[in-house]
Amino acid sequence: MAFVVTQACVDVKDRSCIQVCPADCLFEGERMMYINQDLCINCGACEPACPTQAIRYDDELEGDDEMFIQINEQFFEGIDISKGGRKTGKVEHDAEFVAQLPRA
Repeated sequence: MAFVVTQACVDVKDRSCIQVCPADCLFEGERMMYINQDLCINCGACEPACPTQAIRYDDELEGDDEMFIQINEQFFEGIDISKGGRKTGKVEHDAEFVAQLPRA
């Protein structure tokens, strides 16, 4: 199983998930956070830290949230993840679907 950040994070980005992640696998995009599956150790620390319940197991995703498995993967195309999310800082883009969502 893998953790996935879903649409509930868009335009919220509380960042408490980054603070508790021992693997430094969460990255900040323009409008939401993303989990890199290659770095994630599936410890689950991020899930209860998220105030919007945007972080969930991929097996538990239903409906429109299922597409966020691929959306999280798309975000990392062409991004150097070697420094981890905290050292990388904010990445000035989002996955295409997220970037095109209307702003609240």
